[in-house]
Amino acid sequence: MWPLYLEGPFFMITVGNLSVFFGSRELFSKIGFFIGPRERIGLVGKNGAGKSTLLKILAGIQNPSEGNVSITKGATIGYLPQEMAHSEDATVYEEAQSAFNEVQALHKRLDELGHEVANMEDYTSDDYSKKIEELEAIGHRLSILDSTGTDEKIERVLKGLGFQSKDFSRPMREFSGGWKMRVELGKLLLANPDLLLLDEPTNHLDIESIEWLEEFLDEYAGAVVLISHDRTFLDNVTKRTVEISKAKLYDYKFSYSKYLIQREQEIEKQEAAAKNQQKYIEDTQKLIDKFRAKKDKAAFAQTLIRKLDKLEKIEIDDFDSTKVKFTFPPAPHSGKIILEGKKLAKSYGDLHLFSDVNFTIARGEKVALIGKNGVGKSTLLKMTMKEEGFDGELQVGYSVNVGYYAQNQSDILDGDKTVFQTIDDEAVGEIRKNVRGLLGAFLFSGDDIDKKVKVLSGGEKARLAFCKLLLQPYNFLILDEPTNHLDLPSKEVLKKALARYDGTLLLVSHDRDFLDGLTDTVYEIQSDRMVIYPGTVKEFLKEKKAASIRLYEQNKIENQAKKEVKKKDANAEVVVKMDKQKEKDLRKIETSIEKEEESLKRLEEELAKTDFAQQDAYRMLNEEYEASKKRLSALMQEWENFI
Repeated sequence: MWPLYLEGPFFMITVGNLSVFFGSRELFSKIGFFIGPRERIGLVGKNGAGKSTLLKILAGIQNPSEGNVSITKGATIGYLPQEMAHSEDATVYEEAQSAFNEVQALHKRLDELGHEVANMEDYTSDDYSKKIEELEAIGHRLSILDSTGTDEKIERVLKGLGFQSKDFSRPMREFSGGWKMRVELGKLLLANPDLLLLDEPTNHLDIESIEWLEEFLDEYAGAVVLISHDRTFLDNVTKRTVEISKAKLYDYKFSYSKYLIQREQEIEKQEAAAKNQQKYIEDTQKLIDKFRAKKDKAAFAQTLIRKLDKLEKIEIDDFDSTKVKFTFPPAPHSGKIILEGKKLAKSYGDLHLFSDVNFTIARGEKVALIGKNGVGKSTLLKMTMKEEGFDGELQVGYSVNVGYYAQNQSDILDGDKTVFQTIDDEAVGEIRKNVRGLLGAFLFSGDDIDKKVKVLSGGEKARLAFCKLLLQPYNFLILDEPTNHLDLPSKEVLKKALARYDGTLLLVSHDRDFLDGLTDTVYEIQSDRMVIYPGTVKEFLKEKKAASIRLYEQNKIENQAKKEVKKKDANAEVVVKMDKQKEKDLRKIETSIEKEEESLKRLEEELAKTDFAQQDAYRMLNEEYEASKKRLSALMQEWENFI
């Protein structure tokens, strides 16, 4: 039965001989492992392998068929499922504050006990002793929960997950499912349990929030077990990888990428050993056949037979043996300009997304469209597909044939159609003759093709939606979060297929590993504009000091100022010879010095008012202050050179 409690000073969970059966299907078979303090474990395996089921068992909300889970007495566990219920009427701040319900209840009880003890006269009674013991126990529990500075913690976590101060007072019902999930994640982080169980925590998070979560988990004092299809996130957070495959469990003391290398090497050794064993079996069988009929060799033949009977057959682990296999059709020829936007603007009533956006996507470009959630990435794609109105101009080029994968593409499939009907109804020409083969490439075979779409898993629906994109050749693919619901092997196959694709690509994704090396240009939509960066996403994030994207704009301004100073220094000799120009430039420098001095004074005043406990705000102001000092120093040096 779950849970069994262990006595001990340190947190730990022990899983022993765990088995789970669903009818005749065996999900786990007598698996076992140990979770210690500050462990960082990535739980991996194909879709349907049982990862989420194992998390539910560890969380105590589902019982195994056999075996047990033992946990240190008094330890706490926090669980973030993929689907969850929310309090719709509570504000974001109130919902986050509910993470401290235990703290509030303990403080209330502390006040009650304090009042009761103060009014007691018999200090030798058992009742007095019990109350004192309870007071000490509550004090100890509050010290563990770290109940100080709850308001600051709530603000830090909510802002780290992408909320703005103005969002704190908004009711939960005004937010999408993705933003509600962020609140639940925030509550879990605020509760600070001994073990965090996270099932796809990066779903619905933008790149900035994912990087913040990585930093948070790096500093987290408890243990973490997580499921994720984000390879970079797994590598940055986990130090141990547990794989579930064919009811067995494989445990590696590596992050995900290193685990893959180790696993592939193991499979290669198994394949070589199996090949050698098969040769030994064949050679031995030949000897048996040769000597079996000979009287003087019959005993020897029987010895060989017994050896083969006792031989334990080497099995090769089922490691990524079934992959989606596909290639996009060659892209038809089109004009040089694929998509052009001029002075684009989009608002929903009082909600302003962006304005004055200008860009041109040329034939063959592969563009990553990134930005915080809610800035309008998906909206821009819908505008291109004429699904949303807008201000400005947006023109698709000559002979451009668009293939569009919407973020909810898998949800808009006809649930009453079978898998086969979904493809067969839209297939035309020669490809119609090979619908079964095409479905087989996407892992739909046998009885699978007769399943209704509505009974498919999220990953299966995503694969079917991609299968539809192969029914005709496109020269411009627009993909909105195409990796949602795909497992890691399927994502890798999709990435390779897109890398081979010879058309133009516009791609929205928060998966850094998926984007890296796939796109050659980055479009970042900010609150009121678009930044175009010619390079890979990895280079772009490095430019933005990936650990803290918020510093990017400030650094960009500082770098530009340095370039301007160098440029003016290089032209100093020419300026000296031009008296009128020198006088004009001198006045310009003096004006800049006055403005910078005013800015420095303002920043000094803001720093004096800022509470040091608000570390992020204080750090950003301090960095801005130091940058202003450097700019002023450079301007003063330039002024001295002039006079």
